[in-house]
Amino acid sequence: MAGESSSPPFVTGERVVVAVVVSRVILSLPLSLISHGFSLFLLCLSALLIELRAESSPFLLSRFTARRGASSGILLGAVTLPAVMMSKLVQLTRAISLHQAEHDELAHVTMQYWPASASCCAILIYLSVVMSQAKKDESSSSSVWLARVSLTGTVLYGASCFVSLSMISHTGLNTSLKMLWMLFHGLAAVKLIRHLLCTFPSCASIGEALLVTSGLVLYFGDFLACTIAKICEKLIPVDLISISYGIRRTETGIIVQGLLLGLLLFPVVFKFALHIYESSLTKRDGRPRNCTDTAKSVLFFVSLLSFMVVAVPSWMQFVHDFHQHPFLWVLAFVFSEPLKRLSLCIYWVMLIVVSVSRFYNISRGSKVERILLRKYYHLMAVLMFLPALVLQPKFLDLAFGAALAVFIALEIIRIWRIKPLGEPLHHFMNAFTDHRDSELLIVSHFSLLLGCALPIWMSSGFNDRALSPFAGILSLGIGDTMASMVGHKYGVLRWSKTGKKTVEGTAAGITSMMAVCYVLVPVLASMGYILSQGWWSLLVAVTATGMLEAYTAQLDNAFIPLVFYSLLCL
Repeated sequence: MAGESSSPPFVTGERVVVAVVVSRVILSLPLSLISHGFSLFLLCLSALLIELRAESSPFLLSRFTARRGASSGILLGAVTLPAVMMSKLVQLTRAISLHQAEHDELAHVTMQYWPASASCCAILIYLSVVMSQAKKDESSSSSVWLARVSLTGTVLYGASCFVSLSMISHTGLNTSLKMLWMLFHGLAAVKLIRHLLCTFPSCASIGEALLVTSGLVLYFGDFLACTIAKICEKLIPVDLISISYGIRRTETGIIVQGLLLGLLLFPVVFKFALHIYESSLTKRDGRPRNCTDTAKSVLFFVSLLSFMVVAVPSWMQFVHDFHQHPFLWVLAFVFSEPLKRLSLCIYWVMLIVVSVSRFYNISRGSKVERILLRKYYHLMAVLMFLPALVLQPKFLDLAFGAALAVFIALEIIRIWRIKPLGEPLHHFMNAFTDHRDSELLIVSHFSLLLGCALPIWMSSGFNDRALSPFAGILSLGIGDTMASMVGHKYGVLRWSKTGKKTVEGTAAGITSMMAVCYVLVPVLASMGYILSQGWWSLLVAVTATGMLEAYTAQLDNAFIPLVFYSLLCL
């Protein structure tokens, strides 16, 4: 066929970096996690085979309209989140050997690793089935070989999953229920990625959608496990079920999880409320009636206020023993150190107002390339989050959740053009978009904020790598920014003939990250942080992250912080 006349290269820069990262993770595993490492290897191999087949015959996944200009990214998307969870397991294993963590915590993270891994595996199986259906007339031996390898990998993956889960005795669940829990995550992931790729065409590559899907399913699954565990605590005697999984949360963690998941579920709630309202109009008038824009706006804001002020806080109080309304707890938390935290809020507001107004005026003049203009926001993220992470880390956890909640609410308003904010917000946000955004869904601001927030959230609890919470700020705010600016102005040698990334930019990014780490380490040491990271391992992590930024065509805000974080934890 014409689509198969020129096959893409087997070895690419992105695949080499992924292989280095996965190898680094697997080689760091203790003997107790060998089955986990075997499953990660199988996942990586399966993702590579499927990516090769998808890119050699692009029409096989033609039912999905991926983001233009990006490779499939299946390999990177499939291994990123499992590698992060594996690094957390390695870190907790060290903590247990030092008697600084309990086995329950290791079991808890293990029950997060396997759902994340199972979600990615299920999506890979789904993509393989889609490609097979799209090419039923394929009779080449390579297709048969790929099918056999995929089937063998799936069987071996299930066996390693079964062995690992049967060894966990701290969750109070038998192996069958654990496997059923993994199956639930896999089916949910397949359903969700189909919905995302069909509802938001041209907004993400397959790999980006895979990462988002596995992350959302893991987050929702954790929410569901938390709720089920609390119900079991109330209904079932404690000696019959262990309730450690899903309910060990801080107040801040519960509030952030409730806010974000509540807003992600709100579109379903609003559509249901809108359907009931339009049905009542039709029943009253005896003919089909659509809701007016004004009535739709009123219904939207009333539903949003009711859902977020009544329903979501009720769940928070159910799963955690708040002695007051969660929002009142937030106010009490902020005013527990009013001078520091209110001063930080004022500093953030002033920086945002000045920066956004300045950058908006520049963007309207169109004298600066959008990609460079967006890097100024990366620098702004450093100015906002770095001081807060050093001085007020707990408050920053809550602030990230609040900021993400505001972003989600505004994006819902923009997509649905809810009056009076929808249309002005759409025009304002378009001033900051580039080729990786679409008018249907603008994700850059989400990815930047999440890229900075996720390493900080995941570093809660035991953490013997003081730099790991700074993974997002360092990789995006420093490394990615310097690589883009230096490469744009001084870059001559390009990494590939078709790409724009330059050797000079990558070198600048790596050097700047190492320089900031060199300054940051003594500051953290003076504040009592645990510093056990060797400079050699730090150099490997920084170099791998810089090379990934140079070679990947995926949304770097999403992948680079997670890869850097996983390497820092080892």
